[in-house]
Amino acid sequence: MLAPNHFFKPAILISVLLLAACDRDADAPNGTDQSIAPEVEATVERPPSTDDLASRSGQGIDVNTHPGKKLFTDNCLTCHNGRVPKAPAAIWLEMMSPDALISVMKDGIMSSQASHLTPDEQLQIAEYITRTSLQDYVPPLPPVQCDAAQSTFNGNPPAKVGWGHDTNRFVPGDVAGIAPEDVATLKLKWAFAYPAALRARSQPAIGWNTVFVGSHDGTVYAFDLDTGCSKWSYRASAEVRTGIVVDATTERLYFGDVHGRAYAMHAKTGELIWQTKVDDHANATVTGTPSLGDGLLFVPISALEVMSAADPTYACCTFTGAVAALDIETGDVKWKTRTVSQEPKQVGETSIGTPIISPSGAPVWNSPAYDAKRNRIYFGSGENYSSPADENSDAIFAVDATTGEKIWRRQFTPNDAWNVGCVFGNENCPEENGPDYDFASSPLILTINDSTDILIAGQKSGDVYGLNIETGEILWNQRLGRGGTSGGVHFGMTANKTTVFVPINDMDGTGGDDPSLYGAGLHALDVQTGDIKWRTMADDVCEDKPNCDPGISSAATTIPGVVFAGHLDGRFRAYDTDSGEVLWAYDTMQPVETTTGIIASGGSMSGPGPAVADGHVVLNSGYGLYGHMPGNLLLVFEVADER
Repeated sequence: MLAPNHFFKPAILISVLLLAACDRDADAPNGTDQSIAPEVEATVERPPSTDDLASRSGQGIDVNTHPGKKLFTDNCLTCHNGRVPKAPAAIWLEMMSPDALISVMKDGIMSSQASHLTPDEQLQIAEYITRTSLQDYVPPLPPVQCDAAQSTFNGNPPAKVGWGHDTNRFVPGDVAGIAPEDVATLKLKWAFAYPAALRARSQPAIGWNTVFVGSHDGTVYAFDLDTGCSKWSYRASAEVRTGIVVDATTERLYFGDVHGRAYAMHAKTGELIWQTKVDDHANATVTGTPSLGDGLLFVPISALEVMSAADPTYACCTFTGAVAALDIETGDVKWKTRTVSQEPKQVGETSIGTPIISPSGAPVWNSPAYDAKRNRIYFGSGENYSSPADENSDAIFAVDATTGEKIWRRQFTPNDAWNVGCVFGNENCPEENGPDYDFASSPLILTINDSTDILIAGQKSGDVYGLNIETGEILWNQRLGRGGTSGGVHFGMTANKTTVFVPINDMDGTGGDDPSLYGAGLHALDVQTGDIKWRTMADDVCEDKPNCDPGISSAATTIPGVVFAGHLDGRFRAYDTDSGEVLWAYDTMQPVETTTGIIASGGSMSGPGPAVADGHVVLNSGYGLYGHMPGNLLLVFEVADER
């Protein structure tokens, strides 16, 4: 999952958007606190020379004078200005790798549109979009290829755990293969540096002695779990942010990309079975991991139109969130349910005459929770993008899994309309001006008293709710953080039978109505009552590191006795489920030698959480977005032979 795309510090966001929005348009105007235990970790300073290993190869360019700017404006911007259905907005193009952009213009889906351009002109457009000189561009090294013996798919099949199968993110002991007493002996087995990447957002999946994972440049890999060699790879059309869902029965993989496409592939060969564009909006994307249930793939749909509003001449907004149900055999859309049923229409104008279009927004960032007992799915929505806010934002939905009919909806924060225009204070900012309290974390389905099911939802407000699964009625509410644009619960809670483990971000500098509620760290709640069992606040190891924060934005994962969580400060920690004590920690910022011989390092962790199976813990580190620390590492840990 992936989750809200706009967790950021305003100061950082401004610099990002000046590149991502303004420069690309020549016509645009300007409970009980517990101290964290001493950690068992290797603390190695990240040398400056490794910074470029997490970024694209090649020298930077002056975007204002580069010839690619005029070429892009004259030849591309008309369709890629965020207003044309099916044409990815420029902000998405900027997330593609240089070789991918050149490929789509040379002999890919844009070859006819780019046929009148010379190879040099196509190169200059790619340079301008990626902000990188490609004259001496050297494609990154491919992964080490497996030999015939390593290319087999033996070992335990993938278990039906985690996003795509359930949202509780609990891995049983017989699947995990790791006991609590083993955790302190975890050691790095191998690491892979994603080529030309600033971030690593796709949650890995483990099965048949193979790690399946997507990447920043859209490549999906099948790595041998023991050695890290590549059994096969496949290049999707754009960045893969969602987790990889593996179905052992059909031996297939399912995932989505940032251009709003869902995919089905043969897990053991890497062959494409089908791909489906799930939404025609220019800014639509798939960030949350699709979920399987009763022959359908439930695909959550969100959008970055919230950022297009940084341009005060952009008519905000026309996107509304949705979930689409696809036939797993064909990829055909069986139904599509929008969070906002009403079609957006112009409801007014800003002070400079830009149309205000509403209702809009209420994106779905999270992986839907499938309820086989009731044949339902549950998911949460984000804020509205334009005024007036409606009753569908910041809400939890229950939807019939066969028909897509809405069964119930419960809104938790009314009057929440927000977009990036509010950061700039421009005319596109809705009159509500936030507070931007998405439900980005997937709802959890749990059972209390061995018979009664309960739905648990966490919000960016810092609140966690226990809900009646039949009606959406609030049974209990516990506030753990001060919330805000970068506060509260982000990408994923986790739970065992009795306890919900809640990661809280609450980045420094975020808002919230009560700074004393600052809750960055991990919190344990009683499933039945919501009472706080323990709270382990994140210690601040950032010191003077830029873009470093101690909170937990990424999804957490539980095995019997242990919760694993990656922090924005680059530390990966294991917590005791009974006490919150930190059992083990690893600094993913330290440079390591990877399977290709490159020395690379991780960074902030946000979005995906760790995958655990067969005595291994596999995670991504690096989140070079919205003021976080970049990195490009896939890390594979195993239990040491000797204890």
